[in-house]
Formats: sequence, C-alpha cells, structure tokens
Amino acid sequence: MTRDEVRAMLLSFPGVEDGVSYGEPSYKVAGKFFTWMWPKTPGDSIVVHLDNLDERELLIEMYPETFHVTDHHRDYPIVLARIASVDPKWLRAALERRWRRVAPRRMVTAFDAA
Repeated sequence: MTRDEVRAMLLSFPGVEDGVSYGEPSYKVAGKFFTWMWPKTPGDSIVVHLDNLDERELLIEMYPETFHVTDHHRDYPIVLARIASVDPKWLRAALERRWRRVAPRRMVTAFDAA
C-alpha cells in the first residue's frame, strides 16, 4: 500500500477527517482521535490500535517484516504496521474495529444500516 491508499481507506469511514499530530498526518472521527502515520522508523507505518498486548506480540512474531513497535508505544495495545507490506484486508478490519470504538453511536448505526 501507499500513504495515499491508506489515507483513502481511512477517509472511507464516515466522519473521518484529516488532521495533524506531532507534525504528521493524523485522522479524527467526529473530532475524536482515530489514528496517525508514524514515519520515525524505516519505512512509513500506520499506528494500529489493538484489543490487547498479546495480539501485538503475535503479529510481530508472525510478520516481523510488517509489524513492529517502538519504546514509545510499548506499554499500549498498539502496533505499527509498515504500509508498504501490510495486508489491506487486515488493515481495513483493524481500522474498522478502532473506528467503531471512537465514532459516535449514531454514525456506527447508520454505517451498519447502509
């Protein structure tokens, strides 16, 4: 994937808008923080919120060329996914889980009805 493809995927969710966080592209949904790009490692990565730390460790162990973590994120259920090698289907599913957590209930209900 490319940054533009990831951006298009993010903006395909209702209510998602562009922003800036730490000087890098970030995304909000209805004013709430959704995710951001993390360029501070070799190759651009997107920050993906997970359900737990075990899920992150499994992803890193199984796909080290795609998933990684920094000391900055170590204590949080977050994994960095290199956008050049991440599976688009996996990324969309992970982003949808995150979107459902931060989007207003009315947006989620409308999304499910469509």
